[in-house]
Amino acid sequence: MSNSPISTRPLSDHEKVMRDKFYASIAAQSELMDKLSGQLLTLELAIPGAYAAILKLVGGTNATLQLNIAFYFAFGAWFLALALTLIALIPQKWTVDPSILKQDPEKFSEGLGIEDFFEQSAKYKRRLIIGSSVLFFVGIFFAGFTIG
Repeated sequence: MSNSPISTRPLSDHEKVMRDKFYASIAAQSELMDKLSGQLLTLELAIPGAYAAILKLVGGTNATLQLNIAFYFAFGAWFLALALTLIALIPQKWTVDPSILKQDPEKFSEGLGIEDFFEQSAKYKRRLIIGSSVLFFVGIFFAGFTIG
């Protein structure tokens, strides 16, 4: 191993801006998940209503819906998707040690570092939103089998 000094230089203005934007994007991930959850919530409330309205328009006054297994799967999946989205929107309590930037993952039970907080909260919301989206589209799939 060499004992020669490592040369360094101050960050350029461009590098400082890029570093600031990088950290800002990490901090904004949770907010982006909240915005996505809000849009998903709007869809999850609108689609079942639109589905019922379209059935009424297509069938007229004699419109009936078969209560088969597909109906229960469709509305069950839509209900679970809605529940996951609402859970994603509810603030979660996190234990954070503000003196640590990045915590050892094995010590997360003691408290997260600041960067870990942003990453873990976004990951938590992302998992709920992905599950909600999958269930929502499963509901749409089964809704197609309820028309008789």
